[in-house]
Amino acid sequence: MYEAVAFYFFSAITLGMFSVTVLSRNALYAMSSLAGGMVFISGFFFLLDAEFLGVVQIIVYSGAVMALYTFGMMFFDTTRDVQERITGKKTIYTLAILSALLIVIIVAAPLWGAHLEAIYPMGAASSNVQSLGLVMFTHYLIPFELSAVMLLVAMISGIVLVSRRMDSSITLSEEADLKEDL
Repeated sequence: MYEAVAFYFFSAITLGMFSVTVLSRNALYAMSSLAGGMVFISGFFFLLDAEFLGVVQIIVYSGAVMALYTFGMMFFDTTRDVQERITGKKTIYTLAILSALLIVIIVAAPLWGAHLEAIYPMGAASSNVQSLGLVMFTHYLIPFELSAVMLLVAMISGIVLVSRRMDSSITLSEEADLKEDL
């Protein structure tokens, strides 16, 4: 019973955080709620006794969102106030109905006899981290390496974009100073 209550609690809060991410017009609000949603997703891993994945979720993904937060503060004008108005009431009603339908399906799934089983069940002799390492570095080695390369490319691209913007802003400010001196 405890697991079910915790699951529904984390589900509601995670969906709330991600809906703020999607519906907010302020980039900083959206990124803050995205980071919060990533932290609450880690709660699912802790409920499933996958502590390693829960900690990795918090450290890696929330850290990545915080890096995105930093880039967002550099790229967007955060000083202007954005007046948020709810204009799409149909969208909110549609999302509420779909969420209610999803909750009904989740609650009714055990009654229909839906049974999910892991492809690689953990043995009693191995720990969570050992089983994860075995699966990740045998069956999923190529996707793991490709995702590492993609993250490296994204990080380098972000640095290049910021450095180009800083160079152009420095150049524009120097040109403006020269025009003032003339």
